[in-house]
Amino acid sequence: MEFKRLSYRNKNNKFLYYLKNYLKQLIPSIYFQKKLITQLNKFENLDSKKQDQLLYRVNYYNQLTENKPLSSKALQLSKIKLLKSIKTYYFDLYEYSRYFKNNLKGFFLFGDITYVPVEPSFVKSRPINEDNINAVILKWNKIRHFTFIANDSISFLEKKSQLLFRGKVHASQPQRIKFLEKYHGHKLCNIGKVNSNSLNSNWMAKRMTINKQLHYKFILCLEGNDVASNLKWVMSSNSIAVMPKPKFETWFMEGILVADHHYILIKDDYSDLEEKLNFYIENPKEASSIIENAHKHVSQFKDQQTEDLLSLMVINKYFKKTNY
Repeated sequence: MEFKRLSYRNKNNKFLYYLKNYLKQLIPSIYFQKKLITQLNKFENLDSKKQDQLLYRVNYYNQLTENKPLSSKALQLSKIKLLKSIKTYYFDLYEYSRYFKNNLKGFFLFGDITYVPVEPSFVKSRPINEDNINAVILKWNKIRHFTFIANDSISFLEKKSQLLFRGKVHASQPQRIKFLEKYHGHKLCNIGKVNSNSLNSNWMAKRMTINKQLHYKFILCLEGNDVASNLKWVMSSNSIAVMPKPKFETWFMEGILVADHHYILIKDDYSDLEEKLNFYIENPKEASSIIENAHKHVSQFKDQQTEDLLSLMVINKYFKKTNY
């Protein structure tokens, strides 16, 4: 394993994450179930502006407006087991589901979900469209996806005037293949894949720590299996995310991001990339505005007490709409 991959700077601490979550299994859930009402009542103590912000997010993640009975295939919370293949999903669900009665039922779709389920289901990701009501988003696999830069000490002007990309590229990801075919070796790009497979070996590049990637003005955020996993930390830095309009979303609410306001929009065929990069290189004030707007979006996810309350409210709404 490369030494760079051992660097924990700007990454979540996996050891502490797993230690805390295994320890949580030792506390009987009845202890938390008695606290549910108290936790939910914290909403009443917030000022009206904060309440409106939270309600917007609750209703964004959970768009159920009518009661929807579940079929007999629904799974009781008590039946969800800790398996290696869904470990982080299980921990992230259990952190909040332990506040609810074990006999409550639901559908729990773990992994990269790119479709809208037939019945109301908890998911990590969903398509961005007007018909995704049955996909109820929770903050899952956050150890990988929710990484933010604590302090980017390099200003936008000090960074290299290039677009950077380091990531895995698979045969099942034509959008990433197309970008490498079009721009690998371009003077405005430092891009490459980090996994070995049958794809073009000339695309191989050494892995870079997040800290090294922060030396570039622009960072490509291309969706892979679902969302672009690097988008969160890029938008919390002084670099700018460059991407087509997102097609999938998670707890980060990618669906409300505004093109050329939170990120630099490029066409789906990438044909305007050079034009867009040159514009923001020559107009740093406009670039700074995007960075400021991106930071503002990111800031709403940094208050852990708010995130905890939101998660409980989203789950509570789901069970009220489906287990009535």
